[in-house]
Amino acid sequence: MTRQDLEGLFDYGYWANQRLFAVIAQLTQEEFTRSIAGSYGSIRNTLVHILSAEAGWLDRCGGPKRGPRLKPEDFPTPESIIQAWLRVEASLRDFLATLQEDDLTRDAEYQNDRGEPRRMPRGELMQHAAIHGVHHRGQVALLLRSLGHAPGNFDLIFYHADRRGIPAF
Repeated sequence: MTRQDLEGLFDYGYWANQRLFAVIAQLTQEEFTRSIAGSYGSIRNTLVHILSAEAGWLDRCGGPKRGPRLKPEDFPTPESIIQAWLRVEASLRDFLATLQEDDLTRDAEYQNDRGEPRRMPRGELMQHAAIHGVHHRGQVALLLRSLGHAPGNFDLIFYHADRRGIPAF
């Protein structure tokens, strides 16, 4: 895993986020917070989970401190989570830009949710953070569809085609 590889993964993730944000911004307050299904219950809760995890892994790897796990109630509107995400995106991009290739093989020490010490290479942890977002964005897309909002397709091939200005299929 190189810094360029990580930047590519996060570029894709933020491209996909923008597509979700365009739909999420149109939700009513009730739709945004409605308990629907899934691991986290609502669109808001799932988005807060993704954002909190991304900020948490960035913190563990040496980026800006996240503080305590983010709470859904601190994000009452779609705009509040979108603005928070843009701040984390900027921090993450700044952090990645400072990394040298050997920084990615250096272990980051952290504690799991039970307070047990853990350590893994920074590159692997950052790769996990990017892929974790992919997984949960798919869940958000499903929740949006269940409310009658189609977020479009944000598979990786569409990202690559979009960057090249060509149709994916």
